[in-house]
Amino acid sequence: MSRLYIGPVVPFAFAACLLFPPCSHAWQVNQGRPDDNNLTVNGNVYYEDNQPAAHVLVQLQGSEGESRQTEETTDSGWFEFRRLSGGSYVLALDVQGYERVATTVDLSFMPEKGVVLRLRALPGEKKTAGTGSVSAHELSMPEKARDLLVSGKKKLYAEKNAPGALEDFQSAIAAAPGYYEAYYYAAMANLSLGKRDEAEASFRKSIDLSGDKYCEADVGLGTMMLDRRDFAQGEITVRRGVTLNPDYWLGQYELGRALLDEDKIAEALKSANQAKSLAPSAALVYRLLSNIHLRQKDYPALLADIDSYIKLDPDSPAGIRAKELREQVARKVDTAKATPAAQKTP
Repeated sequence: MSRLYIGPVVPFAFAACLLFPPCSHAWQVNQGRPDDNNLTVNGNVYYEDNQPAAHVLVQLQGSEGESRQTEETTDSGWFEFRRLSGGSYVLALDVQGYERVATTVDLSFMPEKGVVLRLRALPGEKKTAGTGSVSAHELSMPEKARDLLVSGKKKLYAEKNAPGALEDFQSAIAAAPGYYEAYYYAAMANLSLGKRDEAEASFRKSIDLSGDKYCEADVGLGTMMLDRRDFAQGEITVRRGVTLNPDYWLGQYELGRALLDEDKIAEALKSANQAKSLAPSAALVYRLLSNIHLRQKDYPALLADIDSYIKLDPDSPAGIRAKELREQVARKVDTAKATPAAQKTP
């Protein structure tokens, strides 16, 4: 059976996909006219310390406050609403422990891009892990280095300025040579620039400095191994990251990809489903599930995967290809349903 991963996708620059052609960047903006229901509004959500607000829900409301759509932010705090008609909308955030945010955007004449929403903690509230908190290790780093890391992450994820981000990360490392988080983000910036050797060296340095206690670096290095088809070692390295943090959805995704490449289908499905439960709005998770269900010849499940993918990424080249594939899979499902009935006919 033919395999499906054929190209790189974002947000993790070297994650592969099988079922569809290479994806367009997530930050592309539709340039439709107000009268063709093809406008877009997108941007990023940050905490007050400029950390990306990952996996929070952004509500798109009408001018009267009625709910229209809800989207979950990515790891970089990114959100996007597509296929909107002209007019005024409200972007709202209701996150426990934080002040409510409501910002009006006007799409009467053009798309709105780069909207920044910022969450501020309510008086007396403390941030918890995963909501913009800083680790004890990071707090031990010089303030200058921490500020450079925040600046670099903003340039890398919000401004898409990888060269500027890399410069900030390198400056942070110069100010704090033991800053293993900065080495990790330097690796991510190098990947965005296509510098894979430098990226691998930075991942390995991050692992060494952390005493192999930083899951993101293990997952990053393991994914590079998978991309060069070193599946056995890639699985071992990614699995180490997942062991350190089972709730890191990208680690579960990459582990599922490794297991699928090793024909460990049942284990791959378990990891893919875990990734889906942790990040239900990550489109590439449904690509992995598609490949697993295709291998299992579970066409109804494959159809559901494709439908989920189309909902999340309808207009990219990959989304258009998914729509074409959906028709083929739907016909196969219909044929399978009709065959038993036909066999019973005298």
